[in-house]
Amino acid sequence: MKRLWRAFFSTRDGLMWAGRYETAVTQELVVLLFAAPLAFFVSSSGWVRIALIGSVLLVLIVELINTALEKLCDHLAPELNPNIKVVKDLGSAAVFVAILIALAIWLYVLWGLWR
Repeated sequence: MKRLWRAFFSTRDGLMWAGRYETAVTQELVVLLFAAPLAFFVSSSGWVRIALIGSVLLVLIVELINTALEKLCDHLAPELNPNIKVVKDLGSAAVFVAILIALAIWLYVLWGLWR
């Protein structure tokens, strides 16, 4: 049980740090704040709501991993390094792909609403 509490507080600390210091995470938390209630407005299906909210959470998850990767890269190689640039670019690309997935899901559901 002690390990579970430590994990909870580590999670809380990580989310609070990222929300405070990482603009992209802050923006994605704001999107989630609006997307979660909106998902209940646009669909009565539980599975569709899960897909809508889950897609936004996926973006947040990938962004958090990308942020951790960038912080690690900055710690290990603070000077400019072409190999580190590739690592950071790949993390950024992963975030972009997650955003495309979320956008596709939301557009598909909204398109079905207006058809």
